[in-house]
Amino acid sequence: MSSLLPQSIKAMPLTTRPIQPTDNEPLASLIRTVFREFKIDKPGTVYTDPTTDALYQLFQNPASAYFVAEEDGVLLGGCGMYPTEGLPEGCAELVKFYLAADARGKGIGNRLMEQSIKVAQELGYKQLYLESFPELARAVSMYEKAGFRPLPHALGNSGHYACTIWMLKEL
Repeated sequence: MSSLLPQSIKAMPLTTRPIQPTDNEPLASLIRTVFREFKIDKPGTVYTDPTTDALYQLFQNPASAYFVAEEDGVLLGGCGMYPTEGLPEGCAELVKFYLAADARGKGIGNRLMEQSIKVAQELGYKQLYLESFPELARAVSMYEKAGFRPLPHALGNSGHYACTIWMLKEL
């Protein structure tokens, strides 16, 4: 019988929404899968950061926000912004931005990033900072297209000392 249903009823569209408590485990798994995929699963990264297992709790900070993308009930990725300790006044960090391999190249990441940038502006931030790796070249290219510019050194105290790319965007 289900084959007689219109396509619009069979498949739920892609949605983005704020993080929920039930997202903790699938998000942590997705993030660590991405780190293994790109061979950046090492100390000093989100891979070993204990907050990766409790992202919902981390993003209860009212000066932060985190969004997930899902389709047909399957979590595809997430992105957020957070007032990382030690950043300059008026600056937040674009954080925990990862997509499942089969979700890349479809505009989903851009949608999540733009949502995070919009909320950062609404919260009064003037700059967004991020940290990344050369291995994530496609993501770095997307950041550049969004207006992020390279920095010669890290800002703030993220604890992710293994990152080697630092970027900043004026909002």
